[in-house]
Amino acid sequence: MKSIKKPKRIKLPNKLSIKIPLAYFIVIIVTVAFSSAVLNKINSDSAQKKVSEASFKTITSIKTNVDLMIENVDNYSKMMLSDSNLQSLLKEGNVYSNLQTQAKVSKYIYNLIMAEPVIDSVYIFDNNGSSGNCFYVGQQAPPTLVKSSIKDASWYTEAIKNNGKYILRINGGGIFSNSRGNYVSFIRLIRDVNTASNLGMMIINIPESAFVQSYEEVVEENSLQVVILDEQNNIIAPNISDKTSDNKSMDFFKNVLSKNIDNMQQKLSHDSIDYMKISDNSQKYIISYLTDENTGWKYISIIPHNAIKTENNSMFFLTVLFILINGVIFFVSSFLISKSTITPIHQLLHSMKKVNEGNFCEITIKPNNDEFQQLFDGYNAMIRQINQLLERVIEEQKTIRKAELYTLQAQIKPHFLYNILDSIASLAISGETEQVCNLVESLGNYYRISVSKGKEVITVGEEIEMVRNYLNIQKIRYQDLFEVEYHVDESCLEYPILKLVLQPLVENSLYHGIRQKGTPGIIIITVREVENKICLSVEDDGVGMTKEQIDMIMTDGTNDQGKSFGLRGTIKRLQIFYGDENCIKIESEPNKGTKITLMIPRGSINRGES
Repeated sequence: MKSIKKPKRIKLPNKLSIKIPLAYFIVIIVTVAFSSAVLNKINSDSAQKKVSEASFKTITSIKTNVDLMIENVDNYSKMMLSDSNLQSLLKEGNVYSNLQTQAKVSKYIYNLIMAEPVIDSVYIFDNNGSSGNCFYVGQQAPPTLVKSSIKDASWYTEAIKNNGKYILRINGGGIFSNSRGNYVSFIRLIRDVNTASNLGMMIINIPESAFVQSYEEVVEENSLQVVILDEQNNIIAPNISDKTSDNKSMDFFKNVLSKNIDNMQQKLSHDSIDYMKISDNSQKYIISYLTDENTGWKYISIIPHNAIKTENNSMFFLTVLFILINGVIFFVSSFLISKSTITPIHQLLHSMKKVNEGNFCEITIKPNNDEFQQLFDGYNAMIRQINQLLERVIEEQKTIRKAELYTLQAQIKPHFLYNILDSIASLAISGETEQVCNLVESLGNYYRISVSKGKEVITVGEEIEMVRNYLNIQKIRYQDLFEVEYHVDESCLEYPILKLVLQPLVENSLYHGIRQKGTPGIIIITVREVENKICLSVEDDGVGMTKEQIDMIMTDGTNDQGKSFGLRGTIKRLQIFYGDENCIKIESEPNKGTKITLMIPRGSINRGES
């Protein structure tokens, strides 16, 4: 059989005269493309910002119109409630007690309604009995009252507490039906003008058509949709440029709001005025919003993203043209450059100087010809071998230190747990269920902080909390054996510290100090800042130690693990972790107690890895 010949690979020329122009050409193409994209993004953002600013002006104008309308209603309501006939009628406690006076009140209110067309109807409620009586005055058939007593309304208590200040609710907060459309109910307490006592309640209904009129005066673009939400995010009335699109516009808002209400609610809780982008299926929208801090209403405008016209197109194209011209000039000038061979040599010399300074860095520039490629490959291979040797030595040292640290920690944790489990078993056998629950809860809190999601560094405050839980546990076991005092400077609580350094010292004070004394004692825990260091001390009035015992513990010269286990383990961990041989101090005398002081550098963590 004839052997199948492999197709020859096309070998690209490796001449500097070809590679330099080709490289410059690619750079120019990439630069022009990137610059065009950036400029387009800048122009798009600028146009979007201008559209958003225009939307803000629109919804601000709508808010101003609504505020003026509510202010007018407020003024008319004050005129109504201060009417002498209405005051006299309500003071009698029954709006039907004097029909002649009631007729005067109705006529007066009707005249005011005719002067202010945004008012649809007015309801007056007295305080007669548990449900009260009411009468209304309106231009046409009023909204249906579905609750017999306004005292059952959700807003009644709030209206009483407001002492005459008005509140706004859609459809009276549920006391009116909305068969003829939504109403915004203006609710306020009627008080005696002389004694300020509660005489009744007034509700003025404003139809949604009044709010639509405030939109029609401002909104001109059909692409811009506006909506007002009340404090509970209920739609009051969307803008309707075409009366036949009522349901369509309402459905649009409900659909957009239902899909994005969580994100919008989060934004609304942080900023009173801002804009955001949302997506609904394949369509993108820009939402601008304004929050009324007094009423909690949100004024929201929505405009399709595709309605934003990119501005300054001439400037954009002119800038791109300048970039292209400069690129062509730059490309042509590259043919005149003949110094490309000097660049790799300078790079090599620069890297060699860094090696003399102890910085072993590889050459990252790709050479333009085969000769420099071989030279750079050999140099980089040498640098990689040196770095590998250095990393291996560093990792070995880290492994040794971590092994020492983890070994010491593994010795400490079971030592404490075994004692607690014995205590829980003993209490359970004795039937002390409440004590068992307290002990288990403290144990859980202790190990929650002790585990700390695997972190070896916690705050001083967490370390103190862990000691509190530990002593709570021991207090259950030894009720009358010891008392505890804490003297903690709160300014030190947030500083970082190696985990589990105080508990072994407290345990040593309890077991080998106070307990061996045979009489009740006291443990004093102090945390304060001294000379840019955090000073933590544990002091007891137990049996104390001799100078020889202290020296043996500090120099690791004893094999009696029962007495020096916690102290020696803590000393070794602190010395490894902080790299300081003098970070712990022991002061003690026989029969006079012991004081152990830790001096931790403030905010200093001297270790390889956590």
